[in-house]
Amino acid sequence: MEVTIETKDDILIITLEGSIDSKTAPDVQQKVLESSAESKNVILDLSKVDFVSSAGLRVLLMLYRQIKAKNGKVVLVGVSEEITDVMSMTGFINFFEIEDTVDNAIKKY
Repeated sequence: MEVTIETKDDILIITLEGSIDSKTAPDVQQKVLESSAESKNVILDLSKVDFVSSAGLRVLLMLYRQIKAKNGKVVLVGVSEEITDVMSMTGFINFFEIEDTVDNAIKKY
């Protein structure tokens, strides 16, 4: 699992690549939550994520709660159909705005 972090126009852009499962979730959680600790606006690019387990969903929920506590917003980008289905079944989809590209997500702020 690779985590890339950049900032553009006061928006934190976190790009994940690989699978978010029970093996990778603790590392992803640490990197994502630490990097977004001072941010209010976060884009999470999942276009290169091929699988999200329940541990991965927990990471997304923790990020959402951290940002929401600051009255911020998390926009997900490039969510695959399979991940969208899992998020829909669990109700997680309702916590996030979803866009196809990072550029479209930036326009949400």
